[in-house]
Amino acid sequence: MKNTLNTSQIEEKEQKASNGLTAIIVTTAIYIAASIGTVLFGNSYDETGEIFPTLFLLILCIAWLCLGWIVYLGVKIVRPNEALVLTLFGQYTGTLKKAGIFFVNPFSVSINPAGWASTSVTVNENGKPEEKYVMTHSVKISLKAMTLDNKIQKINDRDGNPVEVRIVVVWRIVNTAKAVFCVDNYAEYISIQADSTLRDVAGQYPYDGSFLSADEEIRSLRGSSAEVAAHLRDELQKRVENAGIEIIEARITHLAYAPEIAAAMLQRQQAAAIIEARQKIVDGAVGMVEMALERITENHVCDLDDERKAQMVSNLLVVLCGNKDAQPIVNSGSIY
Repeated sequence: MKNTLNTSQIEEKEQKASNGLTAIIVTTAIYIAASIGTVLFGNSYDETGEIFPTLFLLILCIAWLCLGWIVYLGVKIVRPNEALVLTLFGQYTGTLKKAGIFFVNPFSVSINPAGWASTSVTVNENGKPEEKYVMTHSVKISLKAMTLDNKIQKINDRDGNPVEVRIVVVWRIVNTAKAVFCVDNYAEYISIQADSTLRDVAGQYPYDGSFLSADEEIRSLRGSSAEVAAHLRDELQKRVENAGIEIIEARITHLAYAPEIAAAMLQRQQAAAIIEARQKIVDGAVGMVEMALERITENHVCDLDDERKAQMVSNLLVVLCGNKDAQPIVNSGSIY
């Protein structure tokens, strides 16, 4: 029969624990008493030379000295914003979240599948520094807000243009039981889901909204960063809900065209900017020409026929819309 895991049945529960400091004091006191009792019972003989008062007490003291250290294994120290997920013989018993010293079953085991980390240690050999990487493992689960900074991905936007995108996710664990038992490694799980979510969400937006039609609402990766960030956070939250993870924030930190089309898209942006600038220049020039003709007519400066008005409009537009300063020609004779 196939056994399937129902993630909805895994709920976090508080681990029942006693005061750890009391357990340490009591265990140490018994250790001292057992040591004294071993000396007294071992050196006490009756007239027949037998151990006095009983062999049982001596064996009990020796047994405690040999096995009493097991009790110390049940002492757990939890710092603020840390948690211990405990199992007893394969069964989940609970989670310690409160800060302090606690005493639980000595045979309880702490589990953290994502606790492996690589640390760099500098080793001086023959006077030369050398880096040595050592794998360390922590059984405690951090409940702090953590940051995931994935590598740059090459993704096609809505228009099919290849773009380079990088995402940063701020997240934390809110359900330790699901984080440990529902996924193999919650750190790798959220990293993979962040890459997949970024690819899906970025493909729904164009890179730049300046090339959209006038009747289309402008929503782009570059121009709608707040909307894209909210979409990323909501979509990623749905995917990591079964791992007991809360997404605090998800934002794009790097956005650029892929190198193979960067030059072409830059020319396209420059062309669009030049066209937009020219349109504003032409609109302003036409307004100025219209104002000039109206002022000349209202103030009766001179009477111009249609041909001269057309010539004047042409000259003014050349002067106002030209890239270089115009060189005027002074006509000292008649205009006809």
